[in-house]
Amino acid sequence: MKYVSTRGHSAGLSFTEALLTGLAPDGGLYLPTALPQVDGDTLNQWRQLGYGDLATAIYQQFAAGSSLDSPALPGLIQAGLGEFRHQAIAPLVQLDDGENWLLELFYGPTLAFKDYALQILGQLMGHLLRQSGEHITVLGATSGDTGAAAIAGMVGVPNAEIFILHPKGSVSEVQRRQMTTCIADNIHNIAIEGSFDDCQDLVKRGFRDEELRRTAGLTAINSINIARIVAQMVYYVQASLRLGGSAARPVHFCVPTGNFGNIFSAYLAKALGAPIGQLVIASNRNDILPRSYREGTMVLNRTVSTLSMSMDIQIPSNFERLLYLLVDRDAETLRRLLQDFRDKGECELPEATVKRWHQDFLAYSVDDAETKETIAQVYQDTEMLIDPHTAVGVTAARRAREAGLTGPLVRLACAHPAKFPEPVKAATGRVPELPEFMSDLFERQERLQVLPNSFEALKQQIQAVS
Repeated sequence: MKYVSTRGHSAGLSFTEALLTGLAPDGGLYLPTALPQVDGDTLNQWRQLGYGDLATAIYQQFAAGSSLDSPALPGLIQAGLGEFRHQAIAPLVQLDDGENWLLELFYGPTLAFKDYALQILGQLMGHLLRQSGEHITVLGATSGDTGAAAIAGMVGVPNAEIFILHPKGSVSEVQRRQMTTCIADNIHNIAIEGSFDDCQDLVKRGFRDEELRRTAGLTAINSINIARIVAQMVYYVQASLRLGGSAARPVHFCVPTGNFGNIFSAYLAKALGAPIGQLVIASNRNDILPRSYREGTMVLNRTVSTLSMSMDIQIPSNFERLLYLLVDRDAETLRRLLQDFRDKGECELPEATVKRWHQDFLAYSVDDAETKETIAQVYQDTEMLIDPHTAVGVTAARRAREAGLTGPLVRLACAHPAKFPEPVKAATGRVPELPEFMSDLFERQERLQVLPNSFEALKQQIQAVS
């Protein structure tokens, strides 16, 4: 199986090559030339598998013909799941006596859904680097959770330096400390004086800089990386099968959405053959996706700070992957749309593209007042504490129900409430506690650098190490 860039100017790569490359040289994102599909018999077999075995089966669909299509793969995946603190890995919790569910994705080492991909990805990268002896530099941007999960997955990986950029002052204190208290020689935390979109743009500029890309051996570990998208498919496939999903009774998912990587994984899981119905995009006030969904035109607004700060994003990178598929892999059309968006701050989506988008998705935005109300209401009804991002998803799911969506509906709980204690306490009066293994987080030493929103300053930092 070969992987090509959404922008059409990069040669086809194997899964392993795409994993280690991250972002394509032309600035695009990698996708397979044809999306894998499985039949009903295979899905029935998958219903019986545990999480690790299912992850292996899904990876085998995407890694066919690469060096990761090997006997080593199951062991690497099991090692990546070794630090998860729930027997089910990704447990489903019923919210009421109906068909409303919560998929808890905060049992990894950094208490966020990013662990489910990045712990595995760290194992895969480490294995490949030990085999090849290559040296790489991982460059990534985070709006909060990706950075900590990436660091946890890559700490101590041989022949790998990791640079994680976060927007200074725009991540929670727990999120920041999870990154900056990891004191290891190959970990480099950088606070950028700007927004997450600024951090993301610096990363993309790094991959477009041929000199830096070549000399540092740049690769990506955030949702730019196709291997992470594949890893996130697993909990969608498993949840849809465990809830008895079928063609006649598909399982819907409501996903708190910032950079579009997580919900795109759900879209690929549906394309693979999993019994998945509608995918509900749940955004906060940074609502470029719901607005584009309603109006057919993407218009860039200023990023605003919200309680669900990991979703404070106006340029959702992974939406490029969906657009590429919705325009029937017409890279020229996609490049034109992206260029208009970059030059003018807006672009009009083709009518046929919007119609196809509407076939599989719904989209809603939720403000901070509604977020607080939902945190309080869920606690009142269930005595469960949920974080602001999860609350955005629960609110959007309620709107989808009000609009007529029926059948099993799963909301994703993407982070532990203790990562965002202030808004949870304000809504419920209770302070969510960190798990015991992280109880000393605020006593640990921190290490980070602060840089201006300058590519040259970032480049100098990377070159000094690499």
